[in-house]
Amino acid sequence: MKLAVPMMILLLAGLAGCAERAPTPAEAPAADVARTAAADDVPPATAPASATAALRANGAIVADGAISFAGFGAARFGATAQAVRDAWGNGLDTTPADEPGGCHYLLPQARAQGGYGVGFMIEGERFVRIDVDRADVVAPGGGRIGMNAGDIGELYTGVQQQPHKYVDGARYLRIADPAGGDGVLLFETDAGSRVTEWRVGVPPQVDYVEGCS
Repeated sequence: MKLAVPMMILLLAGLAGCAERAPTPAEAPAADVARTAAADDVPPATAPASATAALRANGAIVADGAISFAGFGAARFGATAQAVRDAWGNGLDTTPADEPGGCHYLLPQARAQGGYGVGFMIEGERFVRIDVDRADVVAPGGGRIGMNAGDIGELYTGVQQQPHKYVDGARYLRIADPAGGDGVLLFETDAGSRVTEWRVGVPPQVDYVEGCS
């Protein structure tokens, strides 16, 4: 495949055309988790945009439960890019695709320096994947950046482990939707088994090692 480059650099550079390359694990910034009563009380798939999308002056923060094996809030995998924009609620930038219908990302307009926070992959004009590099964004099931592989094994059943494609000792931890849906959650670790980033989406896009490149 191609050179290994950090996922967040690829996303912010707007490189397009999905391919399998491996990002270099990077430290994620820490921040307080944004929680809202509405998001706590309403199932993720049906929570209103005002509860699931939370763009704040100090950066993009996603309410707990907004991201699920099925998608982001009311925007299910397979939905249009506009449905993702509606679920986010406060504006998303678009990275360029190399051809009509090609792979690209929707990124928060307010982003922490050096990171993208949350990225929504669009391919074939459909929403197919979510990438996360923030430690304060919780994955479906409770996983997050900073945990180790043992923590992930305690939270999830049926974790499939695969060696990282470019980083010796690092791993991919792959988890199928426990409800039987098409969604797949995938954590990446560094050589010390610490989770450095994660993504959730549908195959084959969820298994693109470097997203759009």
